[in-house]
Amino acid sequence: MISINQVPRIVSAFAGATAVWLLAACAVGPSTAVTAATPSVAQTSDQAVTPAARTFFDSLASARAADSISPAPQSVVSQGQPQQPPIGAPTTLRLDPAHNLTWLEIVRDSTLASLIRTAVNNNRDLRVAQARIREYRALHGAAVGPFFPQITANGAASRNKIALAGGSPIKYDAISATANVAWELDFWGRIRRGAQAANFDLLSHEEDARATELTLVSDVATEYLQLRELDESMRIAEATRAAGQAVLELARRRFAQGQISELDVRQFEAQVADPAARLAQFALQRRQQENALSLLLGQPPGSIPRGGPLQDVIQAVAVPDSLPGALIARRPDVMRAQRDMQASLARIGVAEANRLPTIMVGGDYGSQRPEVNKLFTRPGEIYTLQAGLSFPLFTGGRLLNEERAARARADESKAQYQQTVLTALREASDALAGVRLGRDQLVAQQTQARALTIAASIAERRYASGVSSYLEVLNAEQSLFNAQLNLVAVEQQYLTATVQLYKALGGSWDGVGIR
Repeated sequence: MISINQVPRIVSAFAGATAVWLLAACAVGPSTAVTAATPSVAQTSDQAVTPAARTFFDSLASARAADSISPAPQSVVSQGQPQQPPIGAPTTLRLDPAHNLTWLEIVRDSTLASLIRTAVNNNRDLRVAQARIREYRALHGAAVGPFFPQITANGAASRNKIALAGGSPIKYDAISATANVAWELDFWGRIRRGAQAANFDLLSHEEDARATELTLVSDVATEYLQLRELDESMRIAEATRAAGQAVLELARRRFAQGQISELDVRQFEAQVADPAARLAQFALQRRQQENALSLLLGQPPGSIPRGGPLQDVIQAVAVPDSLPGALIARRPDVMRAQRDMQASLARIGVAEANRLPTIMVGGDYGSQRPEVNKLFTRPGEIYTLQAGLSFPLFTGGRLLNEERAARARADESKAQYQQTVLTALREASDALAGVRLGRDQLVAQQTQARALTIAASIAERRYASGVSSYLEVLNAEQSLFNAQLNLVAVEQQYLTATVQLYKALGGSWDGVGIR
């Protein structure tokens, strides 16, 4: 219990110490403000194609849509081969900022959306990142603690015997209860700089978690699209095998009638064997792809549910001609590198402040009596008020070298930040070119597949009528088979490139991120 007479002195002492602390408004060390290292605009590589080629690409889709020639409905080659719809007119992508997985507006597939949510809930890497955020949030709280006076309660009981010069020994019992207050005045900003560094560490690991989630959803989408490509490839191989089997049966009947030679029949048999072998190859790759996707989902290997075919989930998006630098600056890896650099700058201030005097104020207050029942009576009141100054005179160069190391780490993190920005610009430019030029490739591949479908149908009718030889049919079927497989691969690449562009820009290209 504090004596009424002592209150003014105690209050005056702490008020004076607080005033000194408040007067120290500046902190040593460099500023942690960072100027964005990204250019205002990053141009796309649309100039990769000539104007004449650009005009040709733009004309393919409209020419294919106006094409009045269609395969005969009785064509055995086209059985099971749905016509590829042309890419529609570009529409602006709209993202919902209130939804964590808004990027699914790019690839619209409800099954994929369900798989993504499963992965986000179950993925162990994401759980590790979330746990690390909690760790650094607690460390930041610990770094802020020294801002405030540190108060400790103490209790002690002792039996003592002391001998004074020229007198008899004195025995006494002492029971005490005290409270201790210690407060370092952050005159040079050492504590503030340490708290800043801890806060930047926390923000850095929050970006880590965002990067982990963004990578996870893009990986799941990519793996799923590759799985759907294999599904489509198996369907094409099976349909081609069935169509080839029908032509083979026709050839056998004509051979039995003496109209063709055995060589023709053997050639058709060899032709049918190719898609059959590819079918087995695709089946193995599909099983391996399902296992890889199961791992991302955080579950044992097993069957993966499917959504619509690739041609049904392709969505046209309006891809910009240039990328504002702000989109690159908000990428998780760029933000992480920036936070790391800011933390290293703050720690320079900590190292500088460690070489300057430390000012401490504190005191003790309590009571001490020989008996417990009299412990809190007024005669037992004890207190101590103190202020101290500690100055590091000689440390063998330890503090100086710690400051040098902090500055070197800051230079290292700055270079790493600049390199991360350059890498981000390259990835965004590559992804943007991949979407824009992939769209041109898809248009051309659709045109080729449709033309070869018509050509194969014509070749079959000519062979059935005895107008052309078996070689014409074989060439047409093989060309169509390869073109259809290539089309499916290009569809998958186009959708994957769109997802990769979304990832490369940190979440979207309209200023809305994943969160």
